[in-house]
Amino acid sequence: MGDVTDAKDHAGVVKEIQIFFTILATVDNKTVLVPNGPLATCTLISYSTQPACRVDWTIGIAYGDDLDKAYEVVNKRIAADNRIVKAPESFVALSALADSGVNIVVRAWVNAPDYWSVFFKMNEEVYRTFGKEGLLIPYPQMDVHVRKVG
Repeated sequence: MGDVTDAKDHAGVVKEIQIFFTILATVDNKTVLVPNGPLATCTLISYSTQPACRVDWTIGIAYGDDLDKAYEVVNKRIAADNRIVKAPESFVALSALADSGVNIVVRAWVNAPDYWSVFFKMNEEVYRTFGKEGLLIPYPQMDVHVRKVG
């Protein structure tokens, strides 16, 4: 009881395990009864059995933006959040040259109860900071070239 789990398209805190159902309380305060039969044959993720977990972000910058500047800004945001643990060390790297921008992967470790607050705060900090630092967060776009035939 009390484990935070995700299984069969439902995530929540295990409140009770009965003979036929496992009862979850979701983050939006709904009660979900998940049949135990399918639970016995599916993958079950537990978010609360380990004391620390890794938070992952993919952050996009526009082509032509200064990659080193983006790394610097992200690393400053990581260093400023004391909920992000120092060991294992955080990881920041270019992960993809995507269709509309350059993707940077960020991986940092936190104590499990801090996962969502750190995740959302970093998103907010990146959004607030990148523009001030001259970095553009790309949006999906397509260039159309028209040429005269004939």
